[in-house]
Amino acid sequence: MNKIYACIDGSRNTAAVVDWAAWCAMQLAVPLELLHVLERHPERGTHDDLSGAIGLDAQEQLLKELSELDARRSRLAQEAGSQLLAAARQRATAAGALQVDGRMRHDDFIASVLDMEPDARLFVLGQHSHVPDRATRHLDHHVERVLRAVKRPVLVASGAPFVAPERFVIAFDGSVTARKMVETVARSPLLAGMPATLAMSGRESPEVRAQLDAAQAVLRAAGFAVDVILREGEPEDILPDVVAQANASLLVMGAYGHSRIRQLVVGSTTTLLLRLSTVPVLILR
Repeated sequence: MNKIYACIDGSRNTAAVVDWAAWCAMQLAVPLELLHVLERHPERGTHDDLSGAIGLDAQEQLLKELSELDARRSRLAQEAGSQLLAAARQRATAAGALQVDGRMRHDDFIASVLDMEPDARLFVLGQHSHVPDRATRHLDHHVERVLRAVKRPVLVASGAPFVAPERFVIAFDGSVTARKMVETVARSPLLAGMPATLAMSGRESPEVRAQLDAAQAVLRAAGFAVDVILREGEPEDILPDVVAQANASLLVMGAYGHSRIRQLVVGSTTTLLLRLSTVPVLILR
């Protein structure tokens, strides 16, 4: 686990993905690899049998033209991918990343990510959100597939221009997974020295307060300045407000499990909190 992998596709959030990945690589002192995957879409390059509709000579000519079109499309995609990787490498180097490489693959996106996973410290990718309405926004299918497939940490960058984070919020629920997440943050140099807010949705009780105090103590022992917020209500209503009020640049969450807060990250239907977040989200296993 010694590389940051930035998954880029040339969309409008590519710059933010590269910037976040470069920053993470510098914080963790590991190489950065830019990954661009050329997926073959089944709706392209499939030649239907037209012999029943047109003559054989016409069909042969049509198939030849379709093959030439496929070849031209493939060449253009490779050329565009090479230019994308070159520009991204230049941007990451200018941002201060010391070891930057690029890789282009012709494969399924998830298959490529899984191939990289054994060597990955962190994956960085972007969320494609085009519908602002809270009720109808859907999580980008590549993001959701990566979250379900990999066991490494994933940072999902928003489309906003990159600004080096100065404060982060941890979504906490008192579970074993959440406690492990706090310990991971405490051990990692990624967010070291940055003020943090430990946020939990629920009612005040001695047990809940003890869970928050224990998590706060772990972070403080690692040198973090930490405040705690406990509010009644649903996590999807509370956490975006906490992030905004704290002026935080990053939301840190755990993944999987059965609690309400982790169902929001990788649930059986939608990943609501990821869809609602206006700041990047770091998802830890």
